[in-house]
Amino acid sequence: MEKVIIIRYAEIHLKGKNRGWFERVFAVNMEKSLKGIRHEIHRSSGRYLIENFNSVDTEVILERLKRVFGIHSFSVGFKVGADMDEIFTAAKDVSFDSGTFKVETHRADKKFRLNSMQISAEIGGRLLDSNKNIKVDVHNPKFIINIDLRENGTALVFNEFFKGSGGMPVGTAGKAMLLISGGIDSPVAGHMIAKRGMCVDCIHFHSYPYTNMQAKEKVIDLAKILSSYTCGTKLNIISVTHIQEEIHKKCNGDYMVTLLRRFMMRIAERIALKSGAQCLITGESIAQVASQTVEGITSSNSVVKTLPVMRPLCGFDKDEIIERSRAIGTYEKSIEPYEDCCTVFLPKHPITRPKLADVIEEENELDVEALIDEAMASLEVLNL
Repeated sequence: MEKVIIIRYAEIHLKGKNRGWFERVFAVNMEKSLKGIRHEIHRSSGRYLIENFNSVDTEVILERLKRVFGIHSFSVGFKVGADMDEIFTAAKDVSFDSGTFKVETHRADKKFRLNSMQISAEIGGRLLDSNKNIKVDVHNPKFIINIDLRENGTALVFNEFFKGSGGMPVGTAGKAMLLISGGIDSPVAGHMIAKRGMCVDCIHFHSYPYTNMQAKEKVIDLAKILSSYTCGTKLNIISVTHIQEEIHKKCNGDYMVTLLRRFMMRIAERIALKSGAQCLITGESIAQVASQTVEGITSSNSVVKTLPVMRPLCGFDKDEIIERSRAIGTYEKSIEPYEDCCTVFLPKHPITRPKLADVIEEENELDVEALIDEAMASLEVLNL
């Protein structure tokens, strides 16, 4: 009897002739998540088994698997031979000491001498004989003994399903560039896009010395948390201090945020194209802040020439975003009180519904290409 972790994948089962490729990427991602832990991963008819691991590592393995996109559910149980005595021994091991129960059997091996109902009935009867503190309740049991009889002469026995992250394996849907700030929203946006199978690299804009280095370290920490879901990420860090200073000197201050966003989008697209990313991602949510009006978004979008811009949080309210932030483990880091670049030279009355013609008129006061070149020269890249 061998202790195993049973993994079932999510949307991969919808794929056709290319399912094998999705499965291979999925297996590689699981291997990456379990790096440093002794284990073996084997595939068996739509299931993956983690075997040959130390039992003391079980909880660590489960925590890491919760961050692997593509997993529908997983269970801790035992692999035994397709023999009723071995199945019963495993069933006793996963049974509770007391309470109500039922046995559910899935029989993939149709040649086995008993059908699913007969297997459940016999194992249930043996369990009742071996423990007088348990009773059968097929409608509302306290626990369920699950038996999965496989085609290869083995059976899997377990008592609980843990929910996985769902989605598609990272790396099966291309690559994106996330504009990540130190706030709550952008890490959630990156997580949501990664869940759809995209690799996610990040770009962060800072305004040192107007913002301190702790603000930069905070973003690095956020990117590290995100990287635990994305099988690693590359963080591009760019200084926009000189851009903000020029806007402050030469333009109407009420357009500071609007103009800065346009520079950010231009720079993000250039770095994205160089790195092979196929889209930009932002954490914008309609009407959440002054720059996130339709007019503001139109202004920043108009400078992106090649790539689509995805805004997965557009229809979310703040409470929904916070809830997701807590769930993925970024919230506590996001609320640390270090300001990002958008708070520098912040006007008292920012333009909320900028007309594109007016924005362009203000921008004409600036040497856009020279400012972008200066920003690109400050590029720092971290592999996380």
